[in-house]
Amino acid sequence: MSLQINARPFTIAVGDDVLDDLRARLARTRFPNEVEGGGWHYGADLTYMREMVRHWQTDYDWRKWEAVLNGFPNHVAEVDGFNIHFICEKGSGSNPTPLLVTHGWPGSVFEFHKIIEPLAHPERFGGDVADAFTVICPSLPGYGWSSAPAAPMHPKQIADLWARFMTEVFGFEKFAAQGGDWGSIITSWLAHRHPDRLIGIHLNMVPLKPFLGKGTPPVSADEKEWIGRFRARTARAMGYFQIQGTKPQTLNYGLSDSPAGLAGWITEKFQYRVKEGPGNLSLFDMDELLTNIMIYWVNNAHNSASWIYTAVTHEGGMELEARADGSADRIEVPTGFCLFPYDLVPVPPESWLQRAYNVQSLTVEADGGHFAAWEKPEELTRDIRSFFRGLE
Repeated sequence: MSLQINARPFTIAVGDDVLDDLRARLARTRFPNEVEGGGWHYGADLTYMREMVRHWQTDYDWRKWEAVLNGFPNHVAEVDGFNIHFICEKGSGSNPTPLLVTHGWPGSVFEFHKIIEPLAHPERFGGDVADAFTVICPSLPGYGWSSAPAAPMHPKQIADLWARFMTEVFGFEKFAAQGGDWGSIITSWLAHRHPDRLIGIHLNMVPLKPFLGKGTPPVSADEKEWIGRFRARTARAMGYFQIQGTKPQTLNYGLSDSPAGLAGWITEKFQYRVKEGPGNLSLFDMDELLTNIMIYWVNNAHNSASWIYTAVTHEGGMELEARADGSADRIEVPTGFCLFPYDLVPVPPESWLQRAYNVQSLTVEADGGHFAAWEKPEELTRDIRSFFRGLE
């Protein structure tokens, strides 16, 4: 089946002047002092950041990684006044399932560079061509090479935009969707607001909180215990949410001006995993970490990227509410979860997920954290294939 894309081809081409300016700024980095023996406990470790800045200035080759990104088919489409950048890898076989994959913060479309080809071409990786997807990975509004909204944009609004994007750019009447981090929230609202468009959704983070008001089953002992673990875990690692949700402008004078500042703010989130606690875990190659950071830097996009936190801080929208008849709202689109034990959100009892979602599949992996597509690509790919194969 031919795939018609109502978009223009796009080539990532960062100017030499941008790279020269970056190297000059890195050379002038003024590092902060550090609590004696603090390591990663108080944030980004000074020893690690000195090495990252040195490597970024002298050894890192953006052109190499720019070519990796351009190795995927990149496009830009105009939808509802936005220029949306996206990668679209047409799947093998005669009828690949369209799959919309949404990233979050501080990720980017680069976060999916290890799963795009296995999902689109399973036969090249020992799988069955019948499981092929046409993989579509857009950059969120205000991220990467997508244009920024004029004001903070709520996940519900992005969900509406994605519904139009998949219809107007590709002509798909129905499609599958997957997401982690903000991608799980946006994908959830997409299923809630446009259920007729979805074959099913697959999530690798625990997203919307269920409605717990009148008429709902009492919270069980297991659920109460999980709520306690959730609060304890997030209390240690969610300060960034409060800052980006309330005063992002102030923060981003520093992050827009200092590449080292931007790298410290983002890298810390990739160097924290609950199993080991904060530290240099060597989960992600430094070049790959820098490539993700570069997508923010070369587009000066971090401020607009952080506005999604501001939107939910002011408007809510992280939980389901009661329906007009007083019953608990619920996402009825078939939902699959693949959860990793060392994510920011601990794995809840299945009863908690069933309160809010029509859970058709729940996989709990033995290892792995928040950035599953990057850290555990084989496990995530396998579960996505299995879930949507089961729906068919």
